Amino acid sequence: MPSSGSAGTVVPVAILDPLGKTVRTRFRARVSGDPTGAPGWVRDIAQVGNGPGWFEPDGVVWWVHGDLATLVGGVTALLGQAAHPLALAGFRRHSSYLEDPWKRLAGTARWLVVTTFGSAELAEREASRVRRLHATVRGTTGDGRGYSAGDPQLLRWVHLAFTDAFLAAQQAVGRPPVARFGRRWPDAYVSEWARSARALGAGDLPESEAGLGEALASYRPVLEPVPDEVRGFLTAPPGLGPAEQVFYRGLTSAAALLVSPTLAPYTGTPGRGRAVVRLPATRAQLRALQMVLGPRSPSEEAARWRLGLGPAPAWARSAQ
Repeated sequence: MPSSGSAGTVVPVAILDPLGKTVRTRFRARVSGDPTGAPGWVRDIAQVGNGPGWFEPDGVVWWVHGDLATLVGGVTALLGQAAHPLALAGFRRHSSYLEDPWKRLAGTARWLVVTTFGSAELAEREASRVRRLHATVRGTTGDGRGYSAGDPQLLRWVHLAFTDAFLAAQQAVGRPPVARFGRRWPDAYVSEWARSARALGAGDLPESEAGLGEALASYRPVLEPVPDEVRGFLTAPPGLGPAEQVFYRGLTSAAALLVSPTLAPYTGTPGRGRAVVRLPATRAQLRALQMVLGPRSPSEEAARWRLGLGPAPAWARSAQ
């Protein structure tokens, strides 16, 4: 059957379907680091352990982390995290973000989705893996300050900036909350997601949206401006095709308006002021991508299959 184009023309579905498949394949390969879009750690979500994991199936953490608003939240989080000079030192000296930024992205995505959607057994295994990696990330800055990725205060900082960014992105460009979450869903997200940081060694974590803002503000004395080359890299990473560049500019424009008011002066962005504002253009951009990708990520599909809440993912069906 034909489909109406935006200019009133008729576009055959035979043309649209291959285009959508190309977009899905390219996008999932980007964020997962695997050409199939389902690397081993996604398949482990389906196959390792039984029963729910750290977070309630279809609960608030699943809802936030299963939304494409995380694409905006991820950029916002990295901008904010880079304002801490010791966190930035570890990032710059112990990762391949300049040579292979997409590998770095896939590594971050792995921690996020495995701990969100995996069984308790798999989440604990992933936390152990990350703690081992953190043990190797240590050194001294040029002015003699020591840093360690396993430092509870640095772990706390990274978690706070991450949580604030993802929460703001969900509020601004994400799907509306389901009624059962209630008006206090931001507090529930902050409280529940703190479990992931505690598993890595962080402590003294806030349990509410207000507490999150206060905790971020307590770091002001140690924050420094994000270097220009880091800010430039985060807003325009290499390796994107022309269409991807246009899409990514939409994400970064929104991210600049969602940085915490505490962190905005250090990141060279407008920030979000006193309250999160709706960003309808970016919301529409993400909804269009969602239509192409389908309602759920491969990671959530894997989790739902493990729990008997959904059908087998395509990779599992092909192996049968």
